[in-house]
Amino acid sequence: MAISGVGQNFYRNNVETTKNANSTEKFALEKTGNTKELSEAEEMAAFKKEFYAELERIPKNRTITNLAVNISEEAFKNMKDDPEYRAKIMSALQRDLTSSFAPLKASLLITVGATEKDYRGDSWSGPNNDSEFFARSQDSFYKKTSGQKDRQKELLEEYLEKRAQAKRQQQELLDEKVAKAEQERSRLAKAWAGERQMAAASNAYDANVMTETAAGGDTLLG
Repeated sequence: MAISGVGQNFYRNNVETTKNANSTEKFALEKTGNTKELSEAEEMAAFKKEFYAELERIPKNRTITNLAVNISEEAFKNMKDDPEYRAKIMSALQRDLTSSFAPLKASLLITVGATEKDYRGDSWSGPNNDSEFFARSQDSFYKKTSGQKDRQKELLEEYLEKRAQAKRQQQELLDEKVAKAEQERSRLAKAWAGERQMAAASNAYDANVMTETAAGGDTLLG
Protein backbone atom coordinates (compact mmCIF):
# COMPACT_ATOMS: atom_id res chain seq x y z
CA MET A 1 0.00 0.00 0.00
CA ALA A 2 1.50 3.36 -1.00
CA ILE A 3 2.06 6.01 1.72
CA SER A 4 0.12 9.20 1.08
CA GLY A 5 1.70 12.68 1.29
CA VAL A 6 0.38 13.17 4.82
CA GLY A 7 1.76 9.79 5.83
CA GLN A 8 5.19 10.66 4.43
CA ASN A 9 5.29 13.91 6.42
CA PHE A 10 4.28 11.99 9.55
CA TYR A 11 7.08 9.45 9.03
CA ARG A 12 9.69 12.14 8.33
CA ASN A 13 8.77 14.21 11.40
CA ASN A 14 8.80 11.06 13.53
CA VAL A 15 12.41 10.36 12.49
CA GLU A 16 13.46 14.02 13.01
CA THR A 17 11.84 14.11 16.46
CA THR A 18 13.71 10.96 17.48
CA LYS A 19 17.03 12.44 16.26
CA ASN A 20 16.43 15.68 18.17
CA ALA A 21 15.51 13.77 21.32
CA ASN A 22 18.73 11.76 21.10
CA SER A 23 20.75 14.96 20.54
CA THR A 24 19.15 16.54 23.62
CA GLU A 25 20.04 13.53 25.77
CA LYS A 26 23.63 13.52 24.46
CA PHE A 27 23.96 17.25 25.18
CA ALA A 28 22.66 16.73 28.73
CA LEU A 29 25.30 14.03 29.32
CA GLU A 30 28.07 16.30 27.98
CA LYS A 31 26.83 19.08 30.25
CA THR A 32 27.07 16.78 33.27
CA GLY A 33 30.66 15.87 32.35
CA ASN A 34 31.67 19.54 31.96
CA THR A 35 30.09 20.46 35.28
CA LYS A 36 32.06 17.70 37.02
CA GLU A 37 35.31 18.88 35.47
CA LEU A 38 34.68 22.47 36.50
CA SER A 39 33.75 21.33 40.00
CA GLU A 40 37.11 19.54 40.45
CA ALA A 41 38.98 22.62 39.21
CA GLU A 42 37.07 24.83 41.62
CA GLU A 43 37.78 22.47 44.50
CA MET A 44 41.50 22.71 43.80
CA ALA A 45 41.32 26.52 43.53
CA ALA A 46 39.53 26.67 46.89
CA PHE A 47 42.14 24.32 48.42
CA LYS A 48 44.98 26.56 47.18
CA LYS A 49 43.27 29.65 48.56
CA GLU A 50 42.87 28.01 51.96
CA PHE A 51 46.49 26.82 51.93
CA TYR A 52 47.68 30.32 51.00
CA ALA A 53 45.68 31.83 53.87
CA GLU A 54 47.24 29.38 56.32
CA LEU A 55 50.73 30.23 55.06
CA GLU A 56 49.93 33.90 55.50
CA ARG A 57 49.10 33.34 59.17
CA ILE A 58 52.49 31.81 60.02
CA PRO A 59 54.62 34.44 61.85
CA LYS A 60 57.80 34.70 59.77
CA ASN A 61 61.04 35.18 61.60
CA ARG A 62 62.30 38.76 61.31
CA THR A 63 65.67 37.55 59.99
CA ILE A 64 63.99 36.29 56.81
CA THR A 65 63.99 39.31 54.52
CA ASN A 66 62.79 37.54 51.36
CA LEU A 67 60.63 34.44 51.30
CA ALA A 68 59.21 32.25 48.51
CA VAL A 69 57.45 28.89 48.53
CA ASN A 70 57.35 26.82 45.34
CA ILE A 71 54.66 24.09 45.33
CA SER A 72 54.21 21.71 42.42
CA GLU A 73 50.75 20.82 41.10
CA GLU A 74 51.37 17.19 42.05
CA ALA A 75 52.15 18.30 45.59
CA PHE A 76 48.87 20.22 45.76
CA LYS A 77 46.96 17.19 44.53
CA ASN A 78 48.62 14.88 47.04
CA MET A 79 48.01 17.30 49.92
CA LYS A 80 44.38 17.69 48.91
CA ASP A 81 43.87 13.92 48.73
CA ASP A 82 45.93 13.11 51.84
CA PRO A 83 45.29 15.33 54.92
CA GLU A 84 48.16 13.63 56.76
CA TYR A 85 50.65 14.65 54.07
CA ARG A 86 49.24 18.17 54.10
CA ALA A 87 49.69 18.35 57.89
CA LYS A 88 53.33 17.20 57.61
CA ILE A 89 54.11 19.81 54.95
CA MET A 90 52.44 22.57 56.94
CA SER A 91 54.38 21.53 60.05
CA ALA A 92 57.66 21.68 58.11
CA LEU A 93 56.76 25.13 56.76
CA GLN A 94 55.88 26.32 60.28
CA ARG A 95 59.26 25.10 61.52
CA ASP A 96 61.31 26.69 58.72
CA LEU A 97 59.48 30.02 58.48
CA THR A 98 59.87 30.68 62.19
CA SER A 99 63.56 29.70 62.32
CA SER A 100 66.17 32.40 62.92
CA PHE A 101 69.09 33.15 60.60
CA ALA A 102 70.72 35.51 63.12
CA PRO A 103 73.02 37.31 63.09
CA LEU A 104 72.55 37.45 59.32
CA LYS A 105 69.47 38.26 57.30
CA ALA A 106 68.58 35.79 54.59
CA SER A 107 66.45 35.08 51.56
CA LEU A 108 64.66 31.74 51.90
CA LEU A 109 63.24 29.59 49.09
CA ILE A 110 61.27 26.47 50.03
CA THR A 111 60.32 23.85 47.46
CA VAL A 112 57.44 21.45 48.09
CA GLY A 113 57.24 18.37 45.88
CA ALA A 114 55.05 15.30 45.54
CA THR A 115 56.58 13.50 48.54
CA GLU A 116 58.30 14.42 51.79
CA LYS A 117 61.66 13.56 50.17
CA ASP A 118 61.06 16.32 47.62
CA TYR A 119 60.77 18.99 50.31
CA ARG A 120 63.83 21.23 50.51
CA GLY A 121 64.95 24.69 51.57
CA ASP A 122 67.59 26.99 50.07
CA SER A 123 68.82 30.23 51.65
CA TRP A 124 71.07 33.08 50.65
CA SER A 125 72.56 35.47 53.20
CA GLY A 126 73.30 39.13 52.66
CA PRO A 127 71.83 41.69 50.26
CA ASN A 128 74.38 40.93 47.55
CA ASN A 129 73.49 37.23 47.21
CA ASP A 130 69.82 37.50 46.26
CA SER A 131 70.12 37.19 42.47
CA GLU A 132 69.63 33.41 42.51
CA PHE A 133 66.72 33.71 44.91
CA PHE A 134 64.85 36.09 42.62
CA ALA A 135 65.69 34.00 39.53
CA ARG A 136 64.36 30.78 41.09
CA SER A 137 61.31 32.30 42.76
CA GLN A 138 59.73 34.11 39.81
CA ASP A 139 56.69 31.82 39.60
CA SER A 140 56.36 30.92 43.26
CA PHE A 141 52.96 30.15 44.75
CA TYR A 142 53.79 32.28 47.79
CA LYS A 143 56.24 35.15 47.88
CA LYS A 144 57.13 37.97 50.28
CA THR A 145 60.01 40.31 49.57
CA SER A 146 61.43 43.41 51.16
CA GLY A 147 61.40 46.56 49.07
CA GLN A 148 59.09 45.04 46.46
CA LYS A 149 55.33 44.94 46.47
CA ASP A 150 54.18 41.35 46.67
CA ARG A 151 51.27 40.65 44.34
CA GLN A 152 50.93 36.90 44.80
CA LYS A 153 47.84 37.20 46.98
CA GLU A 154 46.26 39.72 44.62
CA LEU A 155 47.02 37.53 41.59
CA LEU A 156 45.52 34.49 43.29
CA GLU A 157 42.35 36.39 44.16
CA GLU A 158 42.11 37.72 40.61
CA TYR A 159 42.55 34.20 39.24
CA LEU A 160 39.82 32.80 41.49
CA GLU A 161 37.42 35.60 40.54
CA LYS A 162 38.05 35.15 36.81
CA ARG A 163 37.62 31.40 37.19
CA ALA A 164 34.28 31.85 38.97
CA GLN A 165 33.11 34.38 36.39
CA ALA A 166 34.04 32.07 33.51
CA LYS A 167 32.16 29.23 35.18
CA ARG A 168 29.05 31.39 35.62
CA GLN A 169 29.13 32.45 31.97
CA GLN A 170 29.62 28.88 30.77
CA GLN A 171 26.78 27.68 32.99
CA GLU A 172 24.46 30.36 31.59
CA LEU A 173 25.31 29.30 28.02
CA LEU A 174 24.70 25.66 28.85
CA ASP A 175 21.36 26.44 30.48
CA GLU A 176 20.33 28.51 27.46
CA LYS A 177 21.22 25.69 25.05
CA VAL A 178 19.29 23.15 27.10
CA ALA A 179 16.24 25.43 27.23
CA LYS A 180 16.32 25.92 23.44
CA ALA A 181 16.69 22.19 22.88
CA GLU A 182 13.68 21.51 25.11
CA GLN A 183 11.61 24.13 23.27
CA GLU A 184 12.49 22.57 19.91
CA ARG A 185 11.66 19.13 21.22
CA SER A 186 8.25 20.34 22.46
CA ARG A 187 7.55 22.04 19.11
CA LEU A 188 8.37 18.91 17.16
CA ALA A 189 6.25 16.78 19.49
CA LYS A 190 3.25 19.07 18.91
CA ALA A 191 3.84 19.03 15.16
CA TRP A 192 4.10 15.27 15.26
CA ALA A 193 0.76 15.02 17.10
CA GLY A 194 -0.87 17.33 14.53
CA GLU A 195 0.47 15.28 11.62
CA ARG A 196 -0.79 12.10 13.29
CA GLN A 197 -4.30 13.54 13.64
CA MET A 198 -4.26 14.63 10.00
CA ALA A 199 -3.08 11.18 8.92
CA ALA A 200 -5.88 9.54 10.92
CA ALA A 201 -8.45 11.86 9.37
CA SER A 202 -7.10 11.20 5.88
CA ASN A 203 -7.19 7.45 6.41
CA ALA A 204 -10.76 7.66 7.70
CA TYR A 205 -11.78 9.72 4.69
CA ASP A 206 -10.15 7.25 2.29
CA ALA A 207 -11.91 4.37 4.03
CA ASN A 208 -15.29 6.10 3.74
CA VAL A 209 -14.76 6.80 0.06
CA MET A 210 -13.82 3.21 -0.59
CA THR A 211 -16.86 1.98 1.36
CA GLU A 212 -19.22 4.26 -0.53
CA THR A 213 -17.70 3.24 -3.87
CA ALA A 214 -18.06 -0.42 -3.02
CA ALA A 215 -21.65 0.11 -1.91
CA GLY A 216 -22.45 1.97 -5.12
CA GLY A 217 -21.00 -0.86 -7.16
CA ASP A 218 -23.14 -3.42 -5.33
CA THR A 219 -26.25 -1.36 -6.08
CA LEU A 220 -25.51 -1.21 -9.78
CA LEU A 221 -24.88 -4.94 -9.91
CA GLY A 222 -28.22 -5.56 -8.16
